[in-house]
Amino acid sequence: MSSAPPYQPRYTFSDYCQWEGDWELWNGTAVSMSPSPLGPHERAVAKLVFQIESSLHRHACQCATYAGLDWIVQDDTVVRPDVMVVCGSQPGRHLERPPVLAIEVLSDATADKARTVKRALYESQGVCQYLLVDPVKKTIGWLSLGSDGRYEDRSAEISASDQFEIPLPDGCRLHVDRQTTFA
Repeated sequence: MSSAPPYQPRYTFSDYCQWEGDWELWNGTAVSMSPSPLGPHERAVAKLVFQIESSLHRHACQCATYAGLDWIVQDDTVVRPDVMVVCGSQPGRHLERPPVLAIEVLSDATADKARTVKRALYESQGVCQYLLVDPVKKTIGWLSLGSDGRYEDRSAEISASDQFEIPLPDGCRLHVDRQTTFA
């Protein structure tokens, strides 16, 4: 006698809009966000946003920084990177196209997801630059989309220096200082 497969509901963006609390939607599966981030996580987010906004302003880039904005990847997938940079036209409500840069600040609860599921998603959607920031180890991992559409690990380029530049469209460059990020 065979048993029926377990029921796995599939949700959409319209379902997501009705939920209370913090959630993401991964290919139709509801994923509960971790409890409120801890101090080092939020401090790293704030410092990164400040650095990025300052750099965008200094170089007169047509880009903006978002922290905590929903990115609707498709009807059954909604994620919320810790920080995103969006160039060109800016979202009125939610982001509905890939950002040029996504940043995930790692914690014990999110590190594995950021390194696997989100990495694969961001790569498949064409997110040009992806940073993985670990506020405890004080490290920054840098993945950059190559011409083959796959991420290349550029972390070695920044491991020897406290400052590095991230290229953006239209010749814009973001200046990131590791010491400032973790101060």
